Amino acid sequence: MHATVIYPHQLFQHHPAIAPGRPVYLVEESLLLTFNPIHRQKLILHKLSMDAYERHLRHEGLRVIRMRISTHKTPTDVFTALKKDGVTTMHDPSANTEMVFGYSELVKAGKMVGPRVFSTGIILYGADGDFKAVVNNLEDARAAVKRTKAFGAFSVKSYNQPRREQRQQVIQASRENEIMVVPEGGSFFYHNMSMILDGHTGVEHNIPVVPAYDDVVQLWSNSNTGYTPTLIVNYGGLNGEYYFYQNSKVWEKELLLSYTPRAVVDPRSRHRTMVPQEEYENGHILVAESCKKLADAGVKVNLGAHGQLQGLGAHWELWMFVQGGMTEMEAIRAATMNGAYYIGMDKHIGSLEPGKLADLIIMEENPLEDIHNTETITHTMVNGRLYDVKTMNEIGNYDTPRSKFFWETMDYAPQFEFHYETGGFMQPQCHCGMH
Repeated sequence: MHATVIYPHQLFQHHPAIAPGRPVYLVEESLLLTFNPIHRQKLILHKLSMDAYERHLRHEGLRVIRMRISTHKTPTDVFTALKKDGVTTMHDPSANTEMVFGYSELVKAGKMVGPRVFSTGIILYGADGDFKAVVNNLEDARAAVKRTKAFGAFSVKSYNQPRREQRQQVIQASRENEIMVVPEGGSFFYHNMSMILDGHTGVEHNIPVVPAYDDVVQLWSNSNTGYTPTLIVNYGGLNGEYYFYQNSKVWEKELLLSYTPRAVVDPRSRHRTMVPQEEYENGHILVAESCKKLADAGVKVNLGAHGQLQGLGAHWELWMFVQGGMTEMEAIRAATMNGAYYIGMDKHIGSLEPGKLADLIIMEENPLEDIHNTETITHTMVNGRLYDVKTMNEIGNYDTPRSKFFWETMDYAPQFEFHYETGGFMQPQCHCGMH
C-alpha cells in the first residue's frame, strides 16, 4: 500500500504526493522543548494549520490519518546524526521526559540508530511557568528528585532556582537519592560560584567573565565540580558557532546534508553573521583560554555542543578548545574520558581498556596532528557494533540497513532540493483556520 506522509511544513494546497485513493498521514511535529514558550507557540500554530489542512483534504474525499504528538512514534533523526559524527554517548540535560527516555530504550533495543542516551528529563525549573518545579523546602526537593529518578534518570538539572537555599535543598535531596545535579547559571557569575561552593556535579555553560583569576581557579580546582562551557553558545560574547558559519561553507558539507534537511542547514549557514575576526578573539576564544587555564589546574572540562547543529557541532566545540590553547590530546580527552567521568560512567566508557564497552571511531587522518581531522570519520562503533558513517548502516557481524528519514520516504518532486520547511507555499488564512 502506498501512503503519503505530511509534516507541518509541507501543507501545500496542491501537494505533489497526494493522489486519489492514497491515504494521507498528517504527522504533528515533536519538539523536545515543548515547555519553551516560543516552541509551544510554534506547536499551537502547527496544530491550527493541520486542523485546517485536514478539513481541506477530507473535503476533497481523501482518507486522512492524524498522528498526534502524544501517539506517533516516529523517532527523531537527531540521534543518527550524532552517531555518524562519532558521538557514542550523550547526556541531554534538558529534554521532554516522555520522549527522551523512550528514545533511550529504542536505542538500547536496537530499534533506532544512535548513541547511548542519558538525560535529566525535564528540568527542575525555578522561574514561573507551566512547568515550574516548586521547591520551597527539602520535602519539595525530595519529591522532585524522586520523581525524576523514577523516570530512569541518574541526574537532575537544577535551573533558575532563584534562592541559594532552594538549590541547596535540591543538592541534599539528590545526595540522599544518589543523583547527580547538573545546573545552569544563566550567565550569572556569582550564581556559578555558589554552585561550586555548594557541591554541584558541574557548571553547564561558560562563566560570563574572562580571564579566570586565581581565586576562581583555586576554588574550582579544590572542588570536584566539572565544567561544560558550551563555547558554541558563548555567554558574554559572540556565539562560537558563528565563527564556523562565517569561515567555512557549511552548506556544502555532503555528509551533514545526508542527515540534516537542507532547509535546516541553509538558513543558518548561507544567511550568516559576518563580523571582524577580533569579535571571536574577544569572545569564545578568550573563554576557551580560561577553560585551558582551569584544565591545567585540574578542573575536568567537558565537551558539550548544546544541540546547535547535531554531530558537527560537537566537532566545532572540540576545535574551539584548541583555539583556546589546549593541545589536541587535551581537547580529545575533554570529549571522551572527562565526559565519561562527569556522568559517572568512566568505568565503562571514555577510553579503550579491557573490560570497558567497545566504543571507538575510525578516521582517515590523525587528529593529533590537526584537530580538524576529527571530521574524517569513516566508521563508528558502539557496544562492538560497527556502522558506516556514509549510510549509518550496520556492517561487520551484522548487515542491518538503517531506516529512512521522513524526507527520504516522501513521494514528492525530487528535483526540488529545498523540499522541507520553506513555508513558502501556505495560503494566507486567519489563525483560527476557518477563513
